[in-house]
Amino acid sequence: MKVLVLNSGSSSVKYQLIDMSTENVLAKGYYERIGNEGSYLTHKVNGEKIKIEEYAKDHTEALKIVMEQLTHAEYGVIKDLKEIDAVGHRIVHGGEKFNKPVLINDKVIEAIEECIPLAPLHNPAGILGIEACKKEMPNTPMVAVFDTAFHQTIPEDRYIYPIPYRYYEKYGVRKYGFHGTSHEFVANRVAEMMGKNIEDLKIINCHLGQGASICAIQNGKSVETSMGLTPLGGIPMGSRSGDLDPSVVTFIMEKEGLAPDDMNKILNKESGLYGVSKISPDARDIEPLAWNGDKQAGLSLDVYHYLVACYIARCVVAMNGVDVITFTAGTGERGNETREILCDKLKFLGIEIDKEANKVKAEERKISSDNSKVEVYVVPTNEELMIARDTKSIVESGK
Repeated sequence: MKVLVLNSGSSSVKYQLIDMSTENVLAKGYYERIGNEGSYLTHKVNGEKIKIEEYAKDHTEALKIVMEQLTHAEYGVIKDLKEIDAVGHRIVHGGEKFNKPVLINDKVIEAIEECIPLAPLHNPAGILGIEACKKEMPNTPMVAVFDTAFHQTIPEDRYIYPIPYRYYEKYGVRKYGFHGTSHEFVANRVAEMMGKNIEDLKIINCHLGQGASICAIQNGKSVETSMGLTPLGGIPMGSRSGDLDPSVVTFIMEKEGLAPDDMNKILNKESGLYGVSKISPDARDIEPLAWNGDKQAGLSLDVYHYLVACYIARCVVAMNGVDVITFTAGTGERGNETREILCDKLKFLGIEIDKEANKVKAEERKISSDNSKVEVYVVPTNEELMIARDTKSIVESGK
């Protein structure tokens, strides 16, 4: 089975075509600036990059151009679109409507639309990707894989906010959590690496990138996570604030005369590492300055490391213990200094890092010492493969 995985953004499409018999990526790419002048596609096959500078006015046009590259006479990897057996779509928000991947039909699309108020930037883009595929491949089965679905096992006392309950009843205001496909993939992979049954493990996965979240996974199920109603909540991120005293928001809005959209922009685009450092949302830009004594850069990292460590500890409480901590995503996979600092803050758990092993970047490896009471691993995430596996399973089961 060949599965096309699509991750549709508001003005972009990421894709991978995966041969599920071997789980090898046949081709992948990224179409940027859809609907804007200067839109272009970067298509990759066998390590070779092909840049196609072609204007795409919408996702339908963009996907048509993508399909042309997949079937291209010179560097295509299939001869006909009929060779694509299924399409897996990453959908950010499924609310309480979906607790697992599902075959896409009209009712599923309607349900995704109903969740748009919970993810106004992401869900409409996902629907655009679905509609574009329906035009290009009308007879190919499609599956929706939700970022939120993995977290539907979180207990009620952990997802209900301590505000008037009527807002949950009227609008579904609660913690949902995100990065579910990443957390699920890493949890299963580390169990394989340890040679243990995932149902016997208490895992804390740290997905640390521009977007970041922590997840407690007990018996293979999510029981706590840092992101909340939206991907803004939880730990601080590249440009997102994470959790705040709610009065911070209303205080600044009143003082600055800001509208909700203005405040939302500040919290999502101007906060986190970027907000405190005044430099960049990218830890790779901040860290060299911090290590060389820049006070503001150092402060931003100190705040970040402290709050991430605090949330890891919260996840320990949620499971009444921890067997293994995993690091994944951009900073988690490549930031050996960040990993060491975080583990040092968690020494009270009996964690001890092997500093030589911790020099690894973006490779699977155990980085804790033999004396450590909690094992620590670096596990590169692969959300696309997780989506492809889910898609294959759903299509083959017909459900």
